[in-house]
Amino acid sequence: MYMSPMAAVMLSSAPRHVLSPIFPPPDTQVPPPTALPKRGPAFRRLPSAVLRSAIRSIYVPESTSAAPFPAALGSSRSDWQTNCAILASKAASNSSSSSSPGGDNAGAASNEPSSSNDGNHYHLVSPTPVNGLKQNSATLDLVPVANLPRPLSISDLSPSPKHGSSVRVAYQGVPGAYSEAAAGKAYPNCEAIPCDQFEVAFQAVELWIADRAVLPVENSLGGSIHRNYDLLLRHRLHIVGEVQLPVHHCLLALPGVRKEQLTRVISHPQALSQCELTLSGMGLNVAREAFDDTAGAAEYVANNGLRDTAAIASARAADLYRLQVLADGIQDDSGNVTRFVMLAREPIIPRTDRPFKTSIVFAHDREGTSVLFKVLSAFAFRDISLTKIESRPHRHRPLRLVDDANVGTAKHFEYMFYVDFEASMAETRAQNALAEVQEYTSFLRVLGSYPMDMTPWDSSSSSPSPPTPPSSLS
Repeated sequence: MYMSPMAAVMLSSAPRHVLSPIFPPPDTQVPPPTALPKRGPAFRRLPSAVLRSAIRSIYVPESTSAAPFPAALGSSRSDWQTNCAILASKAASNSSSSSSPGGDNAGAASNEPSSSNDGNHYHLVSPTPVNGLKQNSATLDLVPVANLPRPLSISDLSPSPKHGSSVRVAYQGVPGAYSEAAAGKAYPNCEAIPCDQFEVAFQAVELWIADRAVLPVENSLGGSIHRNYDLLLRHRLHIVGEVQLPVHHCLLALPGVRKEQLTRVISHPQALSQCELTLSGMGLNVAREAFDDTAGAAEYVANNGLRDTAAIASARAADLYRLQVLADGIQDDSGNVTRFVMLAREPIIPRTDRPFKTSIVFAHDREGTSVLFKVLSAFAFRDISLTKIESRPHRHRPLRLVDDANVGTAKHFEYMFYVDFEASMAETRAQNALAEVQEYTSFLRVLGSYPMDMTPWDSSSSSPSPPTPPSSLS
């Protein structure tokens, strides 16, 4: 095949993996595009169209820093893949046009450019866009984007719960417990999941068995529930809300039992302490025995037919276990309220359009009482009100040694401090306060920033509607 001197020089200097000559079909002899004189100059400028018909660029690996011809067709991987798809579609259309010369295929073939020289004809395939071709999708073996499987997300593992819409809420106790009533108040029409221990309720949320957990943290008469404060630090759940529930205790016994027949009263330790004065004022000479929870005590009396034992529980527990109410409202203080927190796997986004409360826990490893004073001052200087401060011994470092040359070695307790303050983490003052607290402490963790429970309550009002019992825990 004849090749011009300029094309020969360019082919010899170009890398072999970049340029490759395009030869006409073997049965066609193409004369030189331009006749050169025998005794002319050694080199002559040729039209660019002729050079394009002689050479072309093919796929260049993406690792190459720069393509030899940046403007050339197929200088990237995407162009190379597009050209392959174009050639495949052209081949399919040419085969269909040869089988049926008429129709649309014939019209498409007539639009292809052709070149002729001395009676020899050959076609140049132009890079028509793929979307502009009338082709069968099966030819390119392409999968429509709409039919691709959607990647799994966190919402596929557990449906994103909405307030009061089929939310699975774990609580400690059995049906009829005050925690179940708190779950119904926090998430109306929820599916309540009873747990025998507080830690099981934490694990139910962590293992995706439940969406939320509602657990008590303090009572207006009995004080803080330390077990749940320790579990808040041990587990990685977040406080997303709070609910305050008035506690209305009742003395329950089997039908037909009188007060004079009772020899003992069983209930949760908090319930026993909240009704101590009332029980003594009733003239009952009974023994007090602690039980796991109030509703569990009522269930125990009913299932075992104990006619000498009464239970302190709610009126709903009396309806569930068919017990009679010997005395109603036996709590020592009519303003008996228990505060519950709502726990979730993910925190909520703090806002400033409504009152928010933030709970934190911190520890310090410095001697003296000035550190705690500095921490509290960080909130006081910014006019942030503290609603609670609770100290618990440090589980991993319960004691701290303090050297004194005169007395010897003293041992002081190391404490973790739980603090609730009325501010949202979306506020600048709360962020600056925690930034200052972090300078004085060795450990700081935000347990949650959540809306405050501003709903009014009445101690004489009935309990909220009970939630839906769980259909299955599998």
